[in-house]
Amino acid sequence: MYNFFAYLSRMKLIRRWSLMRSVQPENIQEHSHQVAVIAHALAEIDNLRFGASHNCGEVVLLALYHDVGEVIIGDLPTPVKYFNPEIKGSYGKIENIAKEKLLSMLPADLRAVYRPYVSADEMQPEYRLVKAADKLSAYLKCLEELTVGNGEFRLAEKTIAEDLKQYMDMPAVCWFWEECVPAFRQTLDELG
Repeated sequence: MYNFFAYLSRMKLIRRWSLMRSVQPENIQEHSHQVAVIAHALAEIDNLRFGASHNCGEVVLLALYHDVGEVIIGDLPTPVKYFNPEIKGSYGKIENIAKEKLLSMLPADLRAVYRPYVSADEMQPEYRLVKAADKLSAYLKCLEELTVGNGEFRLAEKTIAEDLKQYMDMPAVCWFWEECVPAFRQTLDELG
């Protein structure tokens, strides 16, 4: 019996923003879907408008699996994860062990298929799109909470906006930021 897919189905049980009071709770399955949608958009925008040649399917798969290790270890809050270099490094090692544990829950032939997505090479250009999409997703969560009056996300919104600057050298990220992000501040009636 292979448990990989049963474990992944539990992504919906891993809560994000665990130290924050959220009006709308979010889990890593929802987050991964949004990251995949945004990463796909960034790849398509980059290809169509800025002459890149990303494999959009690869980008979506990288995004879809980018947080699967958290189904074993949970979602460590950002202030804890990045408290100091030692914790960050240790957490990275634990995350890699969790990913390997998940991969071991597949038969060998499927393990080879899933490894590039579960244990992605963070140096590949497509993964940088995923990291930008991950930050954009976190920023959009802050906007969602702030829009309904939850001041708990005020500092996170500023911090994440600052973090996003490291991705603004990517034309697709700038385009998405300027042309798409403002719509997330609108109500349903305003979107219509």
